[in-house]
Amino acid sequence: MELATDFSLLSSSGENVSLSDYKGKKVVLYFYPKDMTPGCTTQACEFRDRHDEFGGLNTFIIGVSTDPMAKHDKFIQKYGLPFVLLSDEDHKVCELYGVWVLKKNYGKEYMGIERTTFLIDEEGFIEKVWKKVKVKNHIEDVLNYIKGS
Repeated sequence: MELATDFSLLSSSGENVSLSDYKGKKVVLYFYPKDMTPGCTTQACEFRDRHDEFGGLNTFIIGVSTDPMAKHDKFIQKYGLPFVLLSDEDHKVCELYGVWVLKKNYGKEYMGIERTTFLIDEEGFIEKVWKKVKVKNHIEDVLNYIKGS
């Protein structure tokens, strides 16, 4: 297994959060394209709705996008999100994790986040990666994996 690269980003709580702050716990680190969009809202709300189950498995959820904190704050308030969102406006952490990629949409090419989820174990190692995530059933898949690991 590969050691997850530590990082520190501004969080929705207004302080810097480092991955290493969660040593001794599992972390679901999920990268998503944009606050307030249909797929990202569905994903965040499903994590919200299953938040207690993750907590019962000693697992914290952290969402990362390139949106600024003000947009994260609105997203959290509108949907009652109980977990931390981190702002990676310069996409440096997204690049470290290989999720900042060339995307194509309606014939246009642009750089953006490829929806990806990492499960990081209690020692800070990447235990599992879900790439090019489709939102439908994803949260269930992550929970089932953690329960079986």
